[in-house]
Amino acid sequence: MSGLKRKKVGIAADRRSDAIEKLITNMGGEPVVFPLQGQQLLDEKASHRHVEDYLQQSFIQVILTTGIGARTLGDAARKEDLDGPFLQKLKKESLAIRGSKTMDWLKENDLAPDMISADGTMEDLLNQLPIVDKEENNQVFLQTYNEDEELLKRKLVDKGYRVYGANPYKFLPPDPDVVESLTHSILNAQLDAVVFTSKTQVKNLFHHPARMKGVVEAFNHHVQATAVGKVTAQALRDNGISSIVQPERPKMGAMIVELDRYFQRQLLNH
Repeated sequence: MSGLKRKKVGIAADRRSDAIEKLITNMGGEPVVFPLQGQQLLDEKASHRHVEDYLQQSFIQVILTTGIGARTLGDAARKEDLDGPFLQKLKKESLAIRGSKTMDWLKENDLAPDMISADGTMEDLLNQLPIVDKEENNQVFLQTYNEDEELLKRKLVDKGYRVYGANPYKFLPPDPDVVESLTHSILNAQLDAVVFTSKTQVKNLFHHPARMKGVVEAFNHHVQATAVGKVTAQALRDNGISSIVQPERPKMGAMIVELDRYFQRQLLNH
């Protein structure tokens, strides 16, 4: 018997939410979408500038933190007919990356990382980078996005690096009505679970602290918080949520299967 049968599951994702909906429905559950990610805004002008700066300057390390960011820079290079020089230079660089989507982009372009986050977190990647002499020209090319940029820059500077920040996209805040609707559904136990596929979604839910204590209590007692991977799960923990379902592999399908197993165990224990 499916553990998700007749369970109402909130989906905080925008991208690929239809695929998650289908998985939940196929297992007998009722999906409800609350798009918390916010609209993704690509900055083409900035992306072109980042590509040109990358080709003109010298770096001891290239750090790619998201698949979307790496792909956006690659697309910008192609539009400027600079994809040849761009990819050739990347092949010669020391590449440090995190995330399966970033790895996918590298493989598509016959690139291989020299350093990869074992658990998908930036913390693991930063720990692998050696401390360098601040007096030397140890410049790194850091691709990130608006949410993480300043924190990552500061950590790299603390290790002795000069940082060139490439920020090819950002996320706009989600519709306040969507946040309010999800908050209301959680507080009133109208959902059995909520699945999160990024830490941005978690941040957007907890952006306004007014009723967050009640939301945390609901997650820890009545509504099951579910995270696609370690980074998202940590964002939930950082906000006080202790009961989290998380798959071993950070995949959408694995996440829903793990949630189904969780509810199956709940049925057996009662």
